Amino acid sequence: MKDKILDGKALADKLNLSLKEDISKVVDRIGIKPKLVTIIIGDDPASKVYLNMKKRTGALVGIESDILELDENVSEEKIAEEINKLNSDSNVHGILLELPLPKSHASNALKYIEIISPKKDVDGLTPVNKGKLYDYDENLAPCTPTGIITLLEYYNIELKGKEVVIVNRSNLVGKPLIFMMLKRNATISVCHTSTINIENHMRRADILVVAVSHPNFVTKEKIKEGAIIIDVGINRVNGKLCGDINFNDVYEKSGKIAPSPGGIGPLTVHFLLHNTFTAYKNQIGDI
Repeated sequence: MKDKILDGKALADKLNLSLKEDISKVVDRIGIKPKLVTIIIGDDPASKVYLNMKKRTGALVGIESDILELDENVSEEKIAEEINKLNSDSNVHGILLELPLPKSHASNALKYIEIISPKKDVDGLTPVNKGKLYDYDENLAPCTPTGIITLLEYYNIELKGKEVVIVNRSNLVGKPLIFMMLKRNATISVCHTSTINIENHMRRADILVVAVSHPNFVTKEKIKEGAIIIDVGINRVNGKLCGDINFNDVYEKSGKIAPSPGGIGPLTVHFLLHNTFTAYKNQIGDI
């Protein structure tokens, strides 16, 4: 079964070791460690689990990782104040606003993100970094799409001329992935909740990327023979994590699969840390 698996965890472990060596060399030379601060608003248990994983992996590679916890009832002014403090703190090299925000702040997510300094925007979501990606500059690009591209390239899966279908249009996955795929000369379709006959689009895909948070959304009837499937979904069913594809159902018909969990998630964490190191190197001249 392993011959069809695109193993994101194994690749992330390999990349983390390389990142650790690179960070160590720079820190030994200048004596300043890269530092990431994640802002979490409210008390979402799933977010805290994910944050702890980031912190553990950060410690492994040599990145200091702090969490700034704010109450769900915090004012907009206080959030802006805290972000601006981090922007002006030369000891902080990366700032991440944990998404999604609680309902009381969800409508202001873009407003808060726009306050983050583009130099410290490790999620690649500020207008400046989104604009750079539009021009194919991936210096600080969103972490999940970067992980998808890196996994495909690691397994020598050609993108040029391929029919790619992305079932997601979010700022974190679908939108940035469009430009990354275009840069590599793929042909892209983007599907969403208003797409008519979505199965017809999916069955055309040479490469299918799905992030809809819907267990068993992808079955063998919805894919073409030999399709590459990237599962970005995270769901909890009967106490267990699963993705958006029915793995056992699609396995024989598919060409390769990046499953969830174990596929893109570990690479997302890696590229958050990679982006923090990139932001740190970009700022060294200002320290």
